[in-house]
Amino acid sequence: MPVVDVTPAAAEKARELLDRNKTPDNALRVRVVDGGCSGMRYELIFDGEVGADDEESEQFGLRVLVDAESARFLEGTRIDFADDLNDSGFKVENPRADTTCGCGESFNVV
Repeated sequence: MPVVDVTPAAAEKARELLDRNKTPDNALRVRVVDGGCSGMRYELIFDGEVGADDEESEQFGLRVLVDAESARFLEGTRIDFADDLNDSGFKVENPRADTTCGCGESFNVV
């Protein structure tokens, strides 16, 4: 079972962006970095390098990478994509987050 679950909508949008950037073989890397108004923030980037401590999964035609350090904070996380008029973009739903900021891009785990 992958650390992070990606919905079909998120996978489709990520694959579209990879194709647009002419990097279809890259993967979506999901990681946690220090910063943000709640202490830590999510970072979604495209990466072509698989590290020795990465967990790699394939979801709806998209390769997803999570490093071991980030996996501690991301287990059970779901990434979706919304394309609504007032609320579009990638959405991270982390059941381990104790507090989140108003924008939803940073969190803290107790």
